[in-house]
Amino acid sequence: MAASSAAARTIIENCAIATVDANDTEYASGYVVVAGNRIESVGAGRAPEGLENVVRRIDGTGHLVTPGLVNTHHHFYQWLTRGLATDHNLFNWLVALYPTWARIDEPMARAGAQGSLAMMARGGVTTAMDHHYVFPKGSGDLSGAIIGAASEMGVRFTLARGSMDRSEKDGGLPPDFAVETLEGALAATEETVKKHHDASFDAMTQVAVAPCSPFSVSTELMKQGAELARRLGVRLHTHGSETVEEERFCKELFGMGPTDYFESTGWLGSDVWMAHCVHMNDSDIAAFARTGTGVAHCPSSNARLAAGIARVPDMLKAGVPVGLGVDGTASNESGELHTELRNALLINRLGAHREAALNARQALRLGTYGGAQVLGRGDQIGSLEAGKLADLVMWKIDGLGHSTIADPVTAIVFGAAAPVTLSLVDGKPVVEDNHLTTVDEDAIARTTRDESQRLARIVAQG
Repeated sequence: MAASSAAARTIIENCAIATVDANDTEYASGYVVVAGNRIESVGAGRAPEGLENVVRRIDGTGHLVTPGLVNTHHHFYQWLTRGLATDHNLFNWLVALYPTWARIDEPMARAGAQGSLAMMARGGVTTAMDHHYVFPKGSGDLSGAIIGAASEMGVRFTLARGSMDRSEKDGGLPPDFAVETLEGALAATEETVKKHHDASFDAMTQVAVAPCSPFSVSTELMKQGAELARRLGVRLHTHGSETVEEERFCKELFGMGPTDYFESTGWLGSDVWMAHCVHMNDSDIAAFARTGTGVAHCPSSNARLAAGIARVPDMLKAGVPVGLGVDGTASNESGELHTELRNALLINRLGAHREAALNARQALRLGTYGGAQVLGRGDQIGSLEAGKLADLVMWKIDGLGHSTIADPVTAIVFGAAAPVTLSLVDGKPVVEDNHLTTVDEDAIARTTRDESQRLARIVAQG
């Protein structure tokens, strides 16, 4: 739907533009016109004359304008447990931290969400997601707290309502008191979808069905979770093929590797995206490509937990949708997505394809349109095109950190993290001059510190 002719307009001009459209259209000096919550026009040179209801005109000299970044995998509550278990692989890290995570409550979940969202938003993220799967008994409305924090921040948001029902007594990793029952998890997930999911084009909040992982979820929860998602018309998300230990676990428990297991439970399809997908062979990649299953690539977390290097160049060549993810900040303490553009490029160049693995524009596409595809919103966000939602970022690239990098896209991918002069979500400013406009960053820092310390005290008391 086009913007109304009476809509208030914002004009950004004299800036470099990377649209990340299907043709990778770029302008050395161009303009973007935003009308209401939609992009009205994008082009070279100055904006058209005679536009009505122009409420703001921005000189973008020294800036690159791109689509807003789209985060496709995260665990917000982990903001409260950063810097712990720093020398562990995935399974040992989970065993070390599950007993702490199993004691979170509603104020902690809200604080963790505020910290995670603030760190991403001020670095150019306009669409965030959270895979939350820890629901201790009596902990309050954790999903509502997380969604409320995203709404307050003003970012577009997908809650992947997670669940676990395979605990230590069943051969899983979570402690027994940290999981839900099969029936309870399915009922709570359905309630969350019905209460919060918005299927409209302009949606600010969506919900996905997201059992945690093969080693913390029963086969019945996987199967019935997929059936639930498709009955409700929402997307599916889980962890997949993250480590060699997970592959061994699947083969020992199910008699097959992760991809075959996912296919057997209804978890391959164009409505599914998986986090990590580090250990995938040619057959696995072909199955993802054939079914349109998406991937959330989390390069920093994969490195932090020594999981390995995902075969992103091979996935892209095969036609697999791939986006970028911060992952939880207990395994990526920076909590930033814009730095993942650089890390995705550099880490993939350590793999088999070396310098041909990824280039700067491919990295930017992963963080924008690729993420939009993975979340099922490629027709709404992820590129700067007329009619799409006005989610965009102005990166300042004329300062010391980028002064001698001539190409703007190379500057923000290879160079230092670029300051965000303006970030619009749904046409509204969320960041101005590298500061959040909707929340108090200092207050969030205090709240998250207090809640992290409270959690540590609870754990210490047993």
